[in-house]
Amino acid sequence: MDEALKENLMGALENVIDPELGIDIVNLGLVYDAELNDEGLCTVTMTLTAMGCPLSAHIERDVKFVLADIPEVKDVEVNIVWNPPWSKEKMSRYAKIALGIPD
Repeated sequence: MDEALKENLMGALENVIDPELGIDIVNLGLVYDAELNDEGLCTVTMTLTAMGCPLSAHIERDVKFVLADIPEVKDVEVNIVWNPPWSKEKMSRYAKIALGIPD
């Protein structure tokens, strides 16, 4: 997968907003990877801020929705993992500033 397509996938994922925090899942550091195979299956490996997050289905639905707009993507699989665990250190500077977390 070329770098431009990878950037396109990650850019689309920046449109998925965590409803509790109001920040997108990329800047929150929740997305670990997005890969597209030759058949057009996009596999997003991500985590959530907490196990048992009540909004996981909502976030998963939004991930599939935003990636559906990319012509190369034929199907989306969201793989939620707990390792490595999420921590605020994974957040971008932008997300930390927006949430008032010291850098």
